[in-house]
Amino acid sequence: MKRLVVTADDFGNDVAVNEAVELAHRDGILTAASLMVGAPAAADAVARAKRLPLLGVGLHLVLVDGTPVLPPDQVPGLVDARGRFRDNMALAGAAMFFLPATRRQLAAEIAAQFAAFAATGLSIDHVNAHKHFHLHPTIAGLIATIGARFNLKAVRAPLEPGAPSLTDPWARRVAARFRRGGIAVPCAVFGLRHSGAMTSGRLSDSIGALPDGLSEIYLHPATRDDYPGHGPAYRHTSELAALLDPAIRQQIDAAGVRLGSFAALAKD
Repeated sequence: MKRLVVTADDFGNDVAVNEAVELAHRDGILTAASLMVGAPAAADAVARAKRLPLLGVGLHLVLVDGTPVLPPDQVPGLVDARGRFRDNMALAGAAMFFLPATRRQLAAEIAAQFAAFAATGLSIDHVNAHKHFHLHPTIAGLIATIGARFNLKAVRAPLEPGAPSLTDPWARRVAARFRRGGIAVPCAVFGLRHSGAMTSGRLSDSIGALPDGLSEIYLHPATRDDYPGHGPAYRHTSELAALLDPAIRQQIDAAGVRLGSFAALAKD
């Protein structure tokens, strides 16, 4: 059986994102959303999620291109002079791997984001990270260790069929690591090749390429393309239109694809 989780990332980043998540879940094919717990519109996202009991809400860990949940002076190895996470992922990743003090701060920040999610009262459906930083081995290890305390059940490993990526070796290692720990990982993930531009045609192509088993398609829908913090050149409104496209729903139904959250599908 083909099982599919359709996820919106950056939930809580802006009200325009939250509006799109609610609309695409109520009237479209969206089944899950990944929450940025420290983002400006996180409280609005949580309030909407509580009105949507079938929406699987997970944690979208932010360790780059954002601000920490902890005070910046508690994580000086992770932030720049503005108190924001460092933009250079290569240098940030090297510090996380090689510097013990930075690793301790990283562990504290990841735990704080898990705890902030738990404080919402929502059941955690899955975990992934902004810009897929959870492919970093240190971050992945901490997610596994800390996530065990918060009933973590599913993690994304971005391996897209037919779209080889330089990150594939890391994604395979992450997938194997979490599966060994009893954590569900989709066998295929779509959205990496056309991130920010998952139009109806591309969404349809992804559905047509679904393998048997559990897959995930992730998008970045919003009701505006120019909201503060929007992706550069991202077609947020086009992605929302794709999620609402009746032809996409018909294609899913005709193919016998089962839609749901990770919590609903991963155990099957």
